[in-house]
Amino acid sequence: MSGRRFLLAFHPGREEAVATAASIATRLLDAQVTPVVLAEDREVLLANRSGLDAVVPYDPARDDAGGEHPIELVMVLGGDGTILRSAELQRATAAPLLGINLGHVGFLAEAEVAETAEVVERALARDYEVEERLTLRIRVLARGELVHETWAVNEAAIEKSGSGRMISTLLEIDGRPISSFGTDAVILATPTGSTAYSFSAGGPIVWPTAEAMLLVPLGAHALFTRPLVVAPTSTLAVEIAEDSTSEATLWCDSRRSFPLPQGSRVEATRDATPLRLARLSSAPFADRLVAKFHLPVEGFRRPRT
Repeated sequence: MSGRRFLLAFHPGREEAVATAASIATRLLDAQVTPVVLAEDREVLLANRSGLDAVVPYDPARDDAGGEHPIELVMVLGGDGTILRSAELQRATAAPLLGINLGHVGFLAEAEVAETAEVVERALARDYEVEERLTLRIRVLARGELVHETWAVNEAAIEKSGSGRMISTLLEIDGRPISSFGTDAVILATPTGSTAYSFSAGGPIVWPTAEAMLLVPLGAHALFTRPLVVAPTSTLAVEIAEDSTSEATLWCDSRRSFPLPQGSRVEATRDATPLRLARLSSAPFADRLVAKFHLPVEGFRRPRT
């Protein structure tokens, strides 16, 4: 083998994802590149196709960015949910993430499953650019003490727990109070996440290469509940009031959760570690937006007279 190592991430419960991963692994082995998969996924892959015994399980101790043969690329097969899960692998290895869409919208994916063969060849040739996306550093404080720290690619959502009453919140930007109200949720999002939960809550679409952070209330009872867009140097903060009739839960990228009792404070700043995405196309984001949302642009472009 050449010493090159590609990490394949896929949903082991989806037949198409497993079959596509097996096909990619076969091509990588033919090219003397070692396919690496999560240990729990290797058995599923080997059951799908013979001749893949050389596929090795992912070992965090060996495959980090400082290893002798670090992971060169994280190839992800699935929709945005699978890609968000795999962002944890990208963060651990520092290798760029290349998404192949097997889902519905697939905003984070770079190609569709029908293009898999071409994508693999370009990956082997290192024919891609690496784009860095802003991520969030999230800190939870209770009575002034740091009790939890995590990160987010799309958003950190402070939501009411269960089907209870609204949570009472106080919003701050750079240490200055902005507003307070009862709400179902407050979403702290990145430009990448502006087309996800934030978009569903009525937030603006922000170009993913923009340097900004978003604050979007959901179902708030107040006169001033507009989404806010702030500089990446700012600090966004949401406090759960001591007299809030409901506790809250912090969800980061709909994956990692942490309970927020009354009096908790969530702070979001720009994280030092960006999301690194492998890009095969230089097409503008506007074209991706039109394609993913099927926006009606027919007749918009007319020949100049």
